[in-house]
Amino acid sequence: MNMSDIDNLRREVAGLIIVRASGYSNDNQRCYPQWELSNLKLQNLLGKGIGGIILLGGSTIDIKHRCNTLQKWANRPLLLCADLEEGVGQRFDGATWLMPPLTLGRLYAKSPEKAIKLAERYGRCTGDQARRCGINWVLAPVCDVNNNSANPVINLRAWGEDSQTVSALVSAFQRGLASEGVLSCAKHFPGHGNTDVDSHLDLPEIQQEMSQLEEIELKPFQAAIDAGVDSIMTAHLNLPKIDPINPSTFSKEVVTQILRRKLAFKGLVVTDALVMKSIREKFEPGEAAVKAFAAGVDLILMPVSAEKAIDAITDALLSGRIPMTRLKEALGRRRESLNKVEDAKPNFVKTHCLKSEQQFERLEDRELAEEIIQSSIEFHHLKVIKKTDLGINLIFSDEILSSRFISNKSPAILLPKLTGYRQMITHLHGISPWQDDLEDPLCLHRLGDGPVIVQIFLRGNPFAGSQYRKKPWKAAIKQLQRSKRLSGLFIYGCPYLWEELVDLLEPSVPAAYSPGQMPEAQDFLLREFFKSQNEFSNNVPERVYEFTD
Repeated sequence: MNMSDIDNLRREVAGLIIVRASGYSNDNQRCYPQWELSNLKLQNLLGKGIGGIILLGGSTIDIKHRCNTLQKWANRPLLLCADLEEGVGQRFDGATWLMPPLTLGRLYAKSPEKAIKLAERYGRCTGDQARRCGINWVLAPVCDVNNNSANPVINLRAWGEDSQTVSALVSAFQRGLASEGVLSCAKHFPGHGNTDVDSHLDLPEIQQEMSQLEEIELKPFQAAIDAGVDSIMTAHLNLPKIDPINPSTFSKEVVTQILRRKLAFKGLVVTDALVMKSIREKFEPGEAAVKAFAAGVDLILMPVSAEKAIDAITDALLSGRIPMTRLKEALGRRRESLNKVEDAKPNFVKTHCLKSEQQFERLEDRELAEEIIQSSIEFHHLKVIKKTDLGINLIFSDEILSSRFISNKSPAILLPKLTGYRQMITHLHGISPWQDDLEDPLCLHRLGDGPVIVQIFLRGNPFAGSQYRKKPWKAAIKQLQRSKRLSGLFIYGCPYLWEELVDLLEPSVPAAYSPGQMPEAQDFLLREFFKSQNEFSNNVPERVYEFTD
């Protein structure tokens, strides 16, 4: 090959790299500058042929403008994606933030037909809003079966705890999403649900035979494939009984033999982010990209260095380590996916026309969000919490430093405050009243006198690991009940903690659970507990949280 041919080859390889960028336009607005490339770097890489961008942060208006800008810089079609597992509002302000998928998994056990209908609407809402923002590739649905309650990273992101539930709901979600003309991505293959290790932090190991994978983990992926899912993301896992040498992302046995041949998947395969510690601390950046591509993966997501990934894959192709047919296959699948998005565009040109950018969220989106909330709240004992002058509203959150759901205007703070409860917020990264003494885990003498409301915001979060499980939740609830100070227990997020603690409660203690943590869910959960027939009720707003036009 001459230099011109090699340059063309490098450009083709670059088309298979997906890098991270902020949804905001200015470099100083980046939320995670260690991962989100600067505008100068983005323009440079797009000029070299980079094929896609994964986005986070900003409003719907910001992200729409950002997508337009990136397309102009590239001057060719790009894959523009985001992790939108809970709707577009999960990542971009102004859109609809839906309850976590496991919400519908729990509903499915009681009302499968209703859950399936809601899951399809969930997909339609996500696809419609993503497309109108300029995003053409939705990194969802999660097809993991959360069959390990100690899972610190999948948890509420899964659509269920058994393969039948997950299969039914991801198929419905896929139907809804596909109807809106955007690409989908099933993740994390071959299944990240039965782990107690977060792959953002370390490489989990699953000791399962092929027969066990076939019985549980693979079924939802097969269902998603049958429903027409466009791409599948690999999980960073060790499966020693399947491949004793390579993690699943680098395993030809997992990617080519199982996914391509056994499950007959024809679409794009993409890695999970290669910057995750489970990969970056064990493999050199360029070699990680080569191993994934050699195993049969088509797209490389968030390599530690895009340049090193391009160089290493190009060298592997030139040396014959990876056959050129692999590049041809990957580029063909990428082209087919982009063509699918382009072909769908004419169907949506005149639909869902909005009066202004401020009216991004449609009435049907609001109604969907509220219907799922109302279908998911679980009450233990519903009674009005009396007004007090000495109350303590003890809030624990595993994500307070970057929280979008706790502020002075949040119902979890405002409603108790109107009833005389002053907030005390504790979290994993701050000062905490917790101690190891199971007789006095809350250090009640530090809290002061008065009744105590406990509100726990806890869910599986990437990078949080299992720190939250070290808190003596049971002992704290028992202590408050012994001292006759527990006025209410409200849990947002993890259903397993709720199931663990609700059985400890005395029949008279008000308590409730919501899978979602957003202000709408807080308001619906708390509203009835803070109603009163006395003069104080006149000071309570009719609704603390309102959707905005």
